[in-house]
Parts: sequence; structure tokens; C-alpha cells
Amino acid sequence: MERTGPTVRFSGLLAAATAAVLAAGALVATAPAAGAADVDLARNGGFESGLDGWSCTAASGAVVSTPVHGGTKALKATPAGSDNAKCSQALTVKPNSSYTLSAWVQGSYVYLGATGTGTTDVSTWTQSSGAWKQLTTTFRTGPSTTSVSVYTHGWYGTPAHYVDDLTLVGPGGDPVVIPAVPAGLKTTAIASSSVALSWNAVSGASGYNVYRGGAKVATATGPSATVTGLTPSTAYSFQVSATNAAGESAKSAAVTATTTAGGGGGGDTKLPARALVGYLHSSFANGSGYTRMADVPDSWDVINLAFGEPTSVTSGDIRFALCPVAECPNVESEAEFKAAIKAKQAAGKKVLISIGGQNGQVQLASTAARDAFVTSVSKIIDTYGLDGLDIDFEGHSLSLNTGDTDFRSPTSPVIVNLISAVKSLKAKYGSDFVLTMAPETFFVQLGYQFYGSGPWGGQDPRAGAYLPVIHALRDDLTLLHVQDYNSGPIMGLDNQYHTMGGADFHIAMTDMLLAGFPVAGDTTKVFPGLRPDQVAIGLPASTQAGNGHTTPAEVNKALNCLIKKTDCGSYQTRGTWSDLRGLMTWSINWDRFNNWEFSRNFDAYFGN
Repeated sequence: MERTGPTVRFSGLLAAATAAVLAAGALVATAPAAGAADVDLARNGGFESGLDGWSCTAASGAVVSTPVHGGTKALKATPAGSDNAKCSQALTVKPNSSYTLSAWVQGSYVYLGATGTGTTDVSTWTQSSGAWKQLTTTFRTGPSTTSVSVYTHGWYGTPAHYVDDLTLVGPGGDPVVIPAVPAGLKTTAIASSSVALSWNAVSGASGYNVYRGGAKVATATGPSATVTGLTPSTAYSFQVSATNAAGESAKSAAVTATTTAGGGGGGDTKLPARALVGYLHSSFANGSGYTRMADVPDSWDVINLAFGEPTSVTSGDIRFALCPVAECPNVESEAEFKAAIKAKQAAGKKVLISIGGQNGQVQLASTAARDAFVTSVSKIIDTYGLDGLDIDFEGHSLSLNTGDTDFRSPTSPVIVNLISAVKSLKAKYGSDFVLTMAPETFFVQLGYQFYGSGPWGGQDPRAGAYLPVIHALRDDLTLLHVQDYNSGPIMGLDNQYHTMGGADFHIAMTDMLLAGFPVAGDTTKVFPGLRPDQVAIGLPASTQAGNGHTTPAEVNKALNCLIKKTDCGSYQTRGTWSDLRGLMTWSINWDRFNNWEFSRNFDAYFGN
């Protein structure tokens, strides 16, 4: 959240990632001769049968008769917007075997690669190819790898490119067989309207089906899922099956769970089913002007006071004070401010202290800083009679130490101490304590691709750094509203990059939070999805509030897709998230500056 103009913090990591991709160009080489037992495994690699066997993003792929390299047909693929014109197919391979992937391409920035190798995924590319040019790369499969995905794609904003005569040469894979029945099904979290499940990964499975009472209710790509929309105080029976190209396994042994009576964990906050969350510039002024607490309209269900800030980055000592009169001539008195808070609470609203923001870097690197955080935040809550805490750590507040690679058991002091501090506050104030978080996409959804400094170092250690905090506090968390703005392109669960400013970005980013995802692509480390009632979409209230402003029409499309599964465009959600809690915006002040467009649209959409 910003006091001044928007900033974008993606340049470092994306530049490093781009450099790594560009460096892969060195892999271009002449294909080695095939061994006696090697065969070409690619299906329709010359595109003579159209797109049979191929899956292309959106409408980017087509088969043409000119230009061609061999035969009579070739692939023409055209990047558009955030679609890099990726075409791919899954192929059966043998474990512990070497393969050579080749294709003839024509065009600028054409990529060829393979994923799911079980060792190191590979790619190669050509910067510019006016004539047909062969791309070649090799890889070795892992000890349990039986399927890989080969692909080609272009680059954003580039013209159409052409691909022909793609081959994958190596030992023929064994026929795909139906995977084994999943074992180890268990519950990992039970709430009033949801049950989180996990099970052992099954070799050769490409996905899983989750059943409730014999009826399929969810699908998953990894060995965990959260079933939502359940009734409080009700017993349910769950099973899971494994799937791949050959079919579906039998269902697992059943596990039973009884949902709680409601009001437990992070849900005991008496928020409305659809909540509107906004930040109120209480300690400073900017171009939007100062808004008094008493003048905040009734549309706002959660009001986050921006901001509590530390006396120094590492002190943990958080202070909050109203905007000085010299900066905010219309600021109310302390007594008036406190009275207005009580009036909001009497009307059913929640008022929280938000810690951090763009300027408030908070690093709880020591237990002394942790304890100071608990003491000082408690003092603010008690002084103003607040309902809870919003964590808006940005910049360099959170990062992962080298070697801290598992979000389920973090070791970095700034992470561990923050978790401990929040748990202490929750224990002090009880079940009615409202806990919200407003991380940037860099710290959450980017974790699908990158986590910390990575297994070999060199990545930005802040990548995905909120994930261990969210996971450890999920049972205490009231709302997560990731900032879907001031963001670079982020890869969604469809393995395509999504760009802020339209419905597609909010759909893809929110779906990741609800469906869960493997962290850094590791299917043994799956971040479980949150309950829909724990999630709101974060947006800027106006074009002045931050990069990535989304028009009301696009906001409504995103809500339609996530809640009703309509208006989804090219991205298909992994579920229908009918209990999605609502929207968050930066900020109430900017919405007022923009004639309340954001909150009025929220009220109109949900019939408030």
C-alpha cells in the first residue's frame, strides 16, 4: 500500500529469470544420432493432421500450408496480450533415460522445451530466424518419470512464428496404465464450511478426483485439496482417486470428518457473507485528501487504519498517531476518532490497525523485536479499542534465508518471529480477534514458480516469503486480500502468465489461493487452498491509487467467474468459489476522490 505513487518490485527477479531463459540459448546444438532402440515419440510432430495431439493456449495455434519445412503443413502460432502462444503435448517416456528434443522453427524468440522430466527441465530458443532453423536440446528423465510435456511458444508482443517437424527421440515409453489407488487420505484442517484433505502422491498420476459421499466434488493436480460449501456440525465421508491419460483408479479408503459448529478459528469474526474492506489514510495525507472516520460510508465492513509503523526497521516497536494538523487540517481530535470507531463497531463494522505499508519496513529478526511487536501492537489495539490486526508487510520486511526451502517448516527468524507474535496476539484477544493480510503477488502467487533464493541460489529471497506465514496462521486468518496491483506478470495454474488490469488477472490469482498450488513446482510441497470465506480480491480504487486499476465491468466479470463460473474467458477455474468473501481496496480515501465508484459498484453487484 502506498503513500505516494505506485512502485513495481518485479524487475530484479524477472530480469534474473529472463537472463536464465536467454542463457538457455547456448543449448542449441546438432542432434546426436539416435540409438538402435530409440524411436520418435512425438505425435503429429509435422502437424500433417492439424492440431491432433496438441494443446494450444487460447486461439493462438493454427495449421498452415505455407511456409513449411517438411511435408505439407506447419504450425503457425501468434502471441497476443499475455498469451505467449504455447502449444504442448504430453508424451510417455521411460525413467532414467536420455532424450533428444528437436524442432524446426521460423520467427523471432521461438522457444522449445520440456517439463516434468524429473531431473532438470530444459528449453532452448532462437532470437531471430528469417529462415527455418533447427532447435535441439537434450534431457534425462528421473527415476520415476513416465511422462513429460514438450512445448513450443513465442514471446509477448512478437509476431507469429512457425514450427514444423518436431521430434522427441529416445527409448519408447511403456504404455500408460491406470494409476494406483491413493493411500494415506487424511484431514488436515476442519472448519464449519470446509474440510482440507491430503494424501500420498501416486506415481504416474496427472491429477486426482475428490469425492464426498460418492459424488465428485473437486479435482486437484497435487496430493491435497479443500472441499468447501459444507454445512456446520455435519458429518461427511471423503474419498480420492488418481487419474491419468489411461483413466481413473478406484476410490481410496474413506475418511470421515464432522464440520465444526461455526465461529471457530479465523472465521469467528461476525463478518457479513460479502465484505468490503478498505484502507483509511489515518496517519498521513496524500493526493486523495484526509477522510475522517465518522465520514466513512456504511458500505465499508472492515476499515484498516493506515499505518502503524516501527521506530526502526528491526525494533519491532510499532507506533500509530493521527495525521498532524499541519498535514491534515480537517483531522478530528483523538476523542472524536475513538468515538467514531465505537460508532462503527456498534453498526457491526470492524476497525483494525494495519502494520507496514510501503514505508513501514518491519523485520522481526530477534525475539526482542518479536516481544516489542506484541507489546506495542497490543497498546495500539487497547488505546483505540480496535478489533484486530492487518499485516501489510512490503518491501524487504519478509525474506527467506538461504536453505529455508519448505514453507511448512520455516527457519528464517523474520518469518518465525512474525508467526509467533501474531499467535500471541490471537491468544491474548481470543476468537473474536480479526486477522487480515495484504501481501503483494510477489510474496504469494509468485511462489508457484520461485521460492526464496532457490535450490541453487541467485533468486530474490523474498519470492513467496508470505506463504509460510499464511500457512502457519491459516486457522487464525480471517481474510487474505492479496494486492492484485503494482504487479508484474504472474504465472497461473494454467502455466500461462497473467497481467494486471483486467478480470483475467484477478480470476487466475484468486483461483490459485483457493485451489492451492505446488510451491516452486514441487508437488511434494503443495500449499493447500484457503477457504473461500477467507479470501477477498485486492484492487486499487482509482487510476491514481496504483498500477493495475480495474474497471467496474472487469471487476464484475472476475466476480462472475469466481462465484458463478461464468464470464471466465480463457482461464478456467479449478472450482466454483461461491463463498468468496468480497473485495479489498486501496483505499477508502481514493474511492472518495473517485466519487465512490468502487464501493458503489460493490453494493450494486451484491445488492447491498
